[in-house]
Amino acid sequence: MKKYFTSESVTEGHPDKLCDQISDAIVDEILKTDKNARCAVECCAAYDRLLIMGEVTTTANVDYENIARDTIRKIGYIHGSFAFDACKIDIAVHCQSPDIAMGVDRTQSADIRDSFGAGDQGMMFGYACRETEELMPLPISLAHKLAYRLSEARKNGTLPYLRPDGKTQVTVEYDGKTPKRVQTIVISAQHNTKVTRQQLSDDIIKHVVSVVPSNLLDEDTEYLINPTGRFEIGGPEGDSGLTGRKIIVDTYGGRCAHGGGAFSGKDATKVDRSAAYMARYICKNLVAAGLCNEAELQLAYAIGVARPVSVFIDTFGTGKLSDGEIADIIVKEFDLRPYSIIETLNLRSPLFSKTSAYGHFGKEGLPWERVNRIEDLKKYLK
Repeated sequence: MKKYFTSESVTEGHPDKLCDQISDAIVDEILKTDKNARCAVECCAAYDRLLIMGEVTTTANVDYENIARDTIRKIGYIHGSFAFDACKIDIAVHCQSPDIAMGVDRTQSADIRDSFGAGDQGMMFGYACRETEELMPLPISLAHKLAYRLSEARKNGTLPYLRPDGKTQVTVEYDGKTPKRVQTIVISAQHNTKVTRQQLSDDIIKHVVSVVPSNLLDEDTEYLINPTGRFEIGGPEGDSGLTGRKIIVDTYGGRCAHGGGAFSGKDATKVDRSAAYMARYICKNLVAAGLCNEAELQLAYAIGVARPVSVFIDTFGTGKLSDGEIADIIVKEFDLRPYSIIETLNLRSPLFSKTSAYGHFGKEGLPWERVNRIEDLKKYLK
């Protein structure tokens, strides 16, 4: 039986992604002046309204409304009937609950890494495989590239009739675990009232689908471009948006398990974010070092406790060592306490806006995408 796997992505103008980007822009602005801030900021967008809500404890002076409007303008919601930069903005932000804060603000022990507990309970997953150069699954990698190219073609004038909202989806055919070809490409692109469906379809296949390597396409590849026939109303005008609702788009496109916690709007004391980044960092280095060809790592934490309550690795039969041995190596080589994760990955820096569209993983320049532990891990193969 042929095997297929499908993943989707969305453009930066998708209403959920609009909210993610505003939330992360607020976190980054706070971290520029207060590295120790606590943030849990969410947004809800609908038609002509934006609600910014959550908990923030900081010494920074934050203009939430200005940050939101600037982000909206950068995304491109500034023209005609789909303009959103003039929306009504309500702000409902207060300080972090002391009952939550005490999980991180614990009495100092001899080692600060032990006194800094996890900001919440939960389980987080990381993943890596050899399907792409960036060690990501091919379907989500291609879906992100298509979504990014869709926005790029709009912004640089290649396809000036496009509007900010859009979705992409890619189905890849596999022979066992080896990707063979792209079976289906689905692209839904918001557009103005003047472009015809045929022109839009032809232009997208020419200027957007071109990012997919030609060796993965054949005469049987199916292209579904705006399959409903029209997509003029989009963004918050067409559908409500909410921070943290695109968690599978943000991670591995459904290939890897997910603990349920969202990333955007949270500072690094929230292990939903920081431990998921650390799990990706570990998996990527394990695969790059040759200990396995595929790895899924689960970390689990209890609020107020520094060390994870469990570490579980699954290499899907590709490990050069047993999964138990690799789990022991992880615990020995990587400090999984939240304070150490923040230090290792430099998570007090204002870098989160880079993650809030087109995925949190597989991008160059992010600290959890480094493969700088290869030699430390290779020694276990000798």
